[in-house]
Amino acid sequence: MPYEPSSSSFEDFVYADDGEAVSQSAGCLSIFLRPLFSTLVFGGLLFWGLTQLAFFSPSSPAPSGKLAPFFASQVLRWEPQILAWSAEHSLDPNLVATVMQIESCGDPRATSGAGAMGLFQVMPYHFAAGENAYDPNTNAARGLDYLTRSLAAFSGNASLALAGYNGGINGASRPVQAWAQETIDYRYWGENIYADAAAGRSESPVLAEWLAAGGASLCAQAEAQLVANP
Repeated sequence: MPYEPSSSSFEDFVYADDGEAVSQSAGCLSIFLRPLFSTLVFGGLLFWGLTQLAFFSPSSPAPSGKLAPFFASQVLRWEPQILAWSAEHSLDPNLVATVMQIESCGDPRATSGAGAMGLFQVMPYHFAAGENAYDPNTNAARGLDYLTRSLAAFSGNASLALAGYNGGINGASRPVQAWAQETIDYRYWGENIYADAAAGRSESPVLAEWLAAGGASLCAQAEAQLVANP
């Protein structure tokens, strides 16, 4: 029910020595002592503060102008292209680099057992007829288009967007308990590597963990491909 102040809403009552209630006009600041008013004010300030925290949430940091230095050298070789592709799609370059790091470590000829192709490991059905899936610009256009859609589907939450990139937007929309283990792992690697990059760190313990868990072999393949086709 809406609050409707009574006729005495803006008056305080004090008691004389004989116990008789005496009406006293409230001062300007005394209104803040009233429970309902102070609750409304505090609630409004709390809401404002939370919106500011959300705006600066690490899950969606402001786009940076360069890549974190800890990405594998095979990924950093693509820095000029990553910056350009990110600008075209209004994405944080470090988020794009994180995806490339996990997907191919910068190998433009990478092909997975499931049929995903190129730098961003894009599935064949994302390409138009006649497109070269291994062309870096084409591969980036299709892969980053899906990453952009995933970010939009999860209201800018980079962690869920990464899960959606790996397991599909519909798949990542289900409870985490229903996710494939690959998607759970992908989210772990991606959100933490990206968090280190967004925080401006010079090293990423989680990237080192990813390399030790098998990522190093992917980067070795990328190095061999880049040496053979400079």
